[in-house]
Amino acid sequence: MPLSISAQSVSTTSRDIDEEEDTCIVISEVVVTGLTGSAKMKDTPMPIMVVGQRDMQNRAFSNIIDAVASQPGVSQVTTGGGISKPVIRGLGYNRVVVVNDNVRQEGQQWGDEHGVEVDAAGVSSVEILKGPASLRYGSDALAGVMILHPQRLMAPGTIDANVSTEYQTNAGLFDYSLNMAGNHGGIDWGWRYSEKLAHAYKNKYDGYVLGSQFHERALSGLLGLRRSWGSSILRLSYYNLVPGLVEGERDEDTGEFVKPVLVDGEEDEVVATRHDLKTYGHGMPYQRINHYKAVSDNTFYLGDGSLRAVVAYQNNRRQEFEEIESPNESGLELMLHTVNYDVHYNLPTISGWQIVGGVGGMYQRSLNRGEEYLIPDYNLFDAGVFATAGRSFGPMHLSGGLRFDNRHINSHQLIEEGEERFTQFSRDFSGLTGSVGLAYNVTPQINLRANLARGFRAPNISELGSNGVHEGTLRYEMGNSQLKPEFSTQIDFGGDYSSDFLKVQLSLFTNFISNYIFSHRLSEIPEGIDTEGNAVYQYDSGDARLMGGEVLVEIHPWRSIHFENTFSYVDAVQRHQPKDSRYLPFTPAPRWTSNLHVDLNSPVQWMRNLCVVAEMQCNLRQNHFYAADNTETATPSYTIFSLSLSSDIHVGGRHAATVTLLADNIFNRAYQNHLSRLKYGAINNRTGRMGVFNQGRNFGVKISVPIL
Repeated sequence: MPLSISAQSVSTTSRDIDEEEDTCIVISEVVVTGLTGSAKMKDTPMPIMVVGQRDMQNRAFSNIIDAVASQPGVSQVTTGGGISKPVIRGLGYNRVVVVNDNVRQEGQQWGDEHGVEVDAAGVSSVEILKGPASLRYGSDALAGVMILHPQRLMAPGTIDANVSTEYQTNAGLFDYSLNMAGNHGGIDWGWRYSEKLAHAYKNKYDGYVLGSQFHERALSGLLGLRRSWGSSILRLSYYNLVPGLVEGERDEDTGEFVKPVLVDGEEDEVVATRHDLKTYGHGMPYQRINHYKAVSDNTFYLGDGSLRAVVAYQNNRRQEFEEIESPNESGLELMLHTVNYDVHYNLPTISGWQIVGGVGGMYQRSLNRGEEYLIPDYNLFDAGVFATAGRSFGPMHLSGGLRFDNRHINSHQLIEEGEERFTQFSRDFSGLTGSVGLAYNVTPQINLRANLARGFRAPNISELGSNGVHEGTLRYEMGNSQLKPEFSTQIDFGGDYSSDFLKVQLSLFTNFISNYIFSHRLSEIPEGIDTEGNAVYQYDSGDARLMGGEVLVEIHPWRSIHFENTFSYVDAVQRHQPKDSRYLPFTPAPRWTSNLHVDLNSPVQWMRNLCVVAEMQCNLRQNHFYAADNTETATPSYTIFSLSLSSDIHVGGRHAATVTLLADNIFNRAYQNHLSRLKYGAINNRTGRMGVFNQGRNFGVKISVPIL
């Protein structure tokens, strides 16, 4: 089956694609089956970005989502140090599917105060599909899909080992990763261990931000077999994250952060000490997140066709510790069990048509194990059946498909101290989705594409049944069990022009969503609930319209110089609403990014592949915000500058190391991103500023050393 991908190569140089080395299965067969490169961009109607390892190596980041959040059309919701949620074209949370180890990551992604449970050191590249992908992934892929590719398998008879380390000055971030992999007689094996820790980050307005420290550990391994009949690979992984929770509480006189303490057996508050702010250990409150995953990935060659079967088990345990009187007893504790399954058959080519059919879905069981509650216990079963087809007609490539999904969720009742905390309910959600797209190669330099897709998303358990304080978000949340599923209809138009000196890409979209679900702040607190001083938010729905796009202009007057400019814009409104509730919450601000990449001639022979990358990121003022009941406020514009220098070091003619020097937010700009949850924290009485600001100036160094 021919392989193709649509790709926007961001901050990388063009190169020829070696199909034997770079081929991997990605995203949705309806439009892509994947080469991680830009060679086949003309053959697919949907916009995809490919972020390679070199691009990530030239950035200072704290997690894998942070590493790609500056790409056009992509952003992140952040809640302190090391916690990021992906957003694609203004939609995030359960509207973005993250795929890791060839299965969708399931880690209670409805929450704000924890990120994606993935070791960034084990990711070789990231592919981002912008647009509904429900056809391949069912419910939740309303905004798009983010594919995290693992390190590729080794060639037969080879062994590779590597150690990498990094240090960043702002939060004292230190990480290291050890890995070894090989192939002997068609048997693949490999393992990796990574660890990352950071104390509180700082900025010029807040100083060190209490509770923004984190500690991350990850262990993974694989064992596989490749034969003429196909392949079978088993991947096992463990991920542990212990992040602090930024509450933003301050001393009324000095504006300094305060921490909880025990005085004569009673809880009190005192100003945090320098040790509290610079410690790599946790204070109160904090979280502990453990994620276990086992994936069996099997491919069987059946004549001219092939069958792929992927089965996985995931266990996600999230604990919150907040009581100073009992620091080792979790308040909220959620245990989520997930079984994923995906089976699809690639038929032999029939009269030029490439046809794929399959089934996929998951089973989930979630249990409360703590003393506090946010969501009820529930069981979920999800199943979908799909078929896709594609064919080329001269310079045109047509692709499309259909899928039907059904999701059943059963919530359990909870009686607490004689009062009903959670009401039992059972809901079924079904959806028919599809996609049809056309790519037209007008000339070797000009390509046009158009795509029409229908997406589907069932409400998640938080939207349906939450009733409690959501720690780390400064909110008390109330669900709505009568919500209906979201359906989207998105139209994409795009085109690109490329020559030896210029590349221009344009991607435009319009997305209509019925029953769009969002949370809004209540003006009055309902009777009978203890909000613990937090604002109350309730889930509701309405009809939404999102439109916008991305523009990329890359100039390379010489082979060694690449000057890239991108602009991203999303206008997200709720239809038929008054002005204060017209705009959807958490809509990214318009963003302009300029990136200058220069490959230099090394002055000495022991330095090779020397390059400098300078970047400017300008986030414009966001005046489109959900103003009802003071849910959101406008966000001022800001511009930050970054710089990196990297080189391969050779000793005795052998590659000995790769070294990268980094400088981020060079001019120490104090800013708040519109998607930062900490923007709405307590007011600093000393400065009059509300909330907590993002990280300030940061320098870093990365070193990667091949051992074998």
